Amino acid sequence: MLRSLPSTLPALLPLVLPLLLLCAAAPARAAQDAPSEETVQYFKLNCTSCHTIGGGRLTGPDLKNVEERRERAWLTEYLQDPKAVLDRGEPYSQELLRAARGVYMPAPPGMTRARAAKLLDLIAVESALEKSQFVGLQISDRPLTEVDVAAGRALFLGRARLQGGGTACISCHTLGGLGGFGGGRLGPDLTGAYARLEGRKALAAWLSAPPALVMQPVFGDKPLDGEEVLALVAFLKQAAESGVTEAPPRALAFVLSAIGLATVLLMSMDFLWRRRFRTVRRRLVAGSA
Repeated sequence: MLRSLPSTLPALLPLVLPLLLLCAAAPARAAQDAPSEETVQYFKLNCTSCHTIGGGRLTGPDLKNVEERRERAWLTEYLQDPKAVLDRGEPYSQELLRAARGVYMPAPPGMTRARAAKLLDLIAVESALEKSQFVGLQISDRPLTEVDVAAGRALFLGRARLQGGGTACISCHTLGGLGGFGGGRLGPDLTGAYARLEGRKALAAWLSAPPALVMQPVFGDKPLDGEEVLALVAFLKQAAESGVTEAPPRALAFVLSAIGLATVLLMSMDFLWRRRFRTVRRRLVAGSA
């Protein structure tokens, strides 16, 4: 049998050679098709607050196998300018808008045709996995307690330090009912954030990866952990359900308070140093006499 093998090898070669070439090319193809780290990071920073891959709907739809629902050319165009597609009245885009309750997708920053293609490649690769890394934050669904609310309030106001070292929410955001000067105005009022994002799951996803351009540099490498997210969700849920309206603008009150404080300080300094010219004046009066 072994003696006959060399004589049969030329006949088998046309069958075996394609298999050998396919096996040799597979690792190179896999490496070529693997999403780049830049694409992965872009998806994390700009997409995970509204979308999962295999984790269900958030504000936007689950992107698992999205190319089975729409062709790539349409998706590429939509990623580059979602509002332009919506304005044309295209049926599928209108369906997305209705499902999102009128919240339309803003154009992702720095989006180009090439980047859209890379993102769609990433979604295709992740969709083929049993569990995608973008399945979403697995936040506990246990009932929220008053302890969670208190912990969330402390984190929001900066009374408790965020474990990752991020900035307290009040630095940029305010809530109705905080009293005093409220919070910052760089970001939106978060009184109704729980209702606007339709509950725990979408709000938790937003908090775990804030998409705002101002917040990305702050929390990109300092993400909230699961318990911090849960506590803030509890606090914002209570704020949304309290019936308190959004915090009114307090710019005038702030300016008037600043003027009043400056006046008090100047008057106090004048009182404390009221004798500062006595020695000089005495000599001047004595010399003139």
